[in-house]
Amino acid sequence: MAAQRGWMNNLFLDTGSTSFTEFVGSYAPGLLPGRFESLAASVGDQIPHATTIVAATFAGGVVMAGDRRATSGNYISQKDMEKVFRTDDYSCMGIAGTASTGIELARLYVVELEHYEKREGRMLSVEGKANRLGTMIRGNLPLAMQGMVVVPLFAAYDVDTGRGRIFSYDVGGGPYEQTNYASIGSGSLFARGALKKLYRAGASAEDTVLTLVQSLYDAADDDSATGGPDVTRKIWPLVTVIDEDGYRRLSDEEVEGYVRQVLDRRLADPDGPTAPLR
Repeated sequence: MAAQRGWMNNLFLDTGSTSFTEFVGSYAPGLLPGRFESLAASVGDQIPHATTIVAATFAGGVVMAGDRRATSGNYISQKDMEKVFRTDDYSCMGIAGTASTGIELARLYVVELEHYEKREGRMLSVEGKANRLGTMIRGNLPLAMQGMVVVPLFAAYDVDTGRGRIFSYDVGGGPYEQTNYASIGSGSLFARGALKKLYRAGASAEDTVLTLVQSLYDAADDDSATGGPDVTRKIWPLVTVIDEDGYRRLSDEEVEGYVRQVLDRRLADPDGPTAPLR
């Protein structure tokens, strides 16, 4: 018992790594996502899944937005799920795929970044943050092969260059930096089509938010797993803006204003705005 206590003390006093995930992996690896025994059969369709996340850069930052629906097969398991998470003062991540695993990954990633800052006295670079998240996704690969896939979208404001940046991932970890905009989830194909025609480089934060809300509306219009704005229950997309002032989540009242603009325009043109030919 004394020998075990001494081993634990040495582990907690070790200063060799800035990674909280590596520390937990040494002390209690069973607590980490993806460190469980393989499942007898795929259970992916039985577990709630998060769906569509979109992100786009603007002049001086980046915006991320997500719908609020979670599905289990063809069943709507939750109408007001939160899929976009603040990860530090200048970054956020949105999740698509297995909801429970995604939420756990997001929470652990927040601690991972906090742990690094406490140990080093500074923030990781944007590339460092993206790579750390990729390593954690790779650790979930055994569960992903059983159908419990989680694929995040990561967005950050780069304080060194003064611009917003977006990274997407695959189940093997990635990361892949995206130019201008990106989308993930079941409605990503339709959202990306909307972003392709509506996105404008150098637009304001307000115009970029409106573009993302339009893209989520298009995704919900064609993908049953993506939830549109629920006017009766006042459930709106979750929207965050990150710029030189840091991370900010828009209030429900602010998002409702953007949604009302979209709905008013769709009454006259159900298919939404189109890009001008030039």
